Amino acid sequence: MSEPKHRMIGLPDGEVHVLDWGGGDPAVHFAHANGFNGATYANILAPLANEARLLASDLRGHGFTTLPAQPDAHPGWPVFAADLAAMLDALDAGPYVLAGHSMGATSSLLVAALRPELVRALVLFDPVASDFPPAIDRDAIPLVAGARTRGPLFRDAETALTAYIGRGAFKTWPDETIAAYLKGGLKPDPEGVRLACDPMWEAANFRMGPAGVQEAVDAVRCPIAVFTAAEGSTTGAPALARLRDRRPDARIDRVPGTTHFLPMERPDLVRAAIREALSLR
Repeated sequence: MSEPKHRMIGLPDGEVHVLDWGGGDPAVHFAHANGFNGATYANILAPLANEARLLASDLRGHGFTTLPAQPDAHPGWPVFAADLAAMLDALDAGPYVLAGHSMGATSSLLVAALRPELVRALVLFDPVASDFPPAIDRDAIPLVAGARTRGPLFRDAETALTAYIGRGAFKTWPDETIAAYLKGGLKPDPEGVRLACDPMWEAANFRMGPAGVQEAVDAVRCPIAVFTAAEGSTTGAPALARLRDRRPDARIDRVPGTTHFLPMERPDLVRAAIREALSLR
C-alpha cells in the first residue's frame, strides 16, 4: 500500500494536517466522521492513489490539526465547511471530488453549497442530516453523554487497540482500520498516550448537530451520490425526500447489511463510488 505524505496547511488560526498521496488530476478529498481522523480511512482509500490526487485531512479538533477547538465556544458545524474550503483553496488542486463519512459528509455537502466552483462531484456516506426536535435536551442525547464519559488516556497504543477491537462502535471494523484510526488519533501524554480528539470536543460536535443541510441540498448543483446505512442511519428521511425532489438525478442507495460505519464495513463500495464520481465529466 502506498504511503501518503503528511502535510500541514496553514490557515489564519492554525494548521490543518493533510494526508497527501500525490498523483495528478482530478483530486479527491475524503472528510472523516466526528471523533475520527483522516488516517482512519487510509486503508480504504489507498488503492485509489494511482487513479487520482488523493487527500484526507483532519478536521478542526481532530488528529494532528492545530486549529483551536473550544467545546464551550463551539461555532457550529459550518466552521468545518469553512475550514475545509480554505484548506482546499490553499492546496489549489480543484475542482475536487468531495467524499466523506457522517459529519465529514455533511461538511462536504456544505462546502459544495458554499463554494460550488471547488467541487466537481459529491460522494456522501451516511451524512448526518437529521434535525433535532426544538424541545430536545441535547445534553441527554446518548452520543453526547457517551462521548463525555469516554476515557481519553491509555498506557500505550497497544492497550488502546486491545480496548477497542471487537467492542462498542468498533465491533464491525477490521482490526487494521482500528489500528489506522489510532495511528492518526493518539498523541503522546506524560501518562502514556491520549486521544487526539478531546472527548469534550466530540461531545460538543454531537450536541451542536448539523445546520443548513436543507438549504445546502437546495443549492448544490454538482453530481451527488448518497449511500445510507441499513441500520442506525444518521441521514433523515426528510433530507432524502428533499434531495429526491430537488435533484431527481441524484444517486441515493441504502446499503444492505451496513450500520453507520458503512465505509469500514464496505470499503469496496467506497472505492467504487469514488471511481464512478471520478469518471464523470
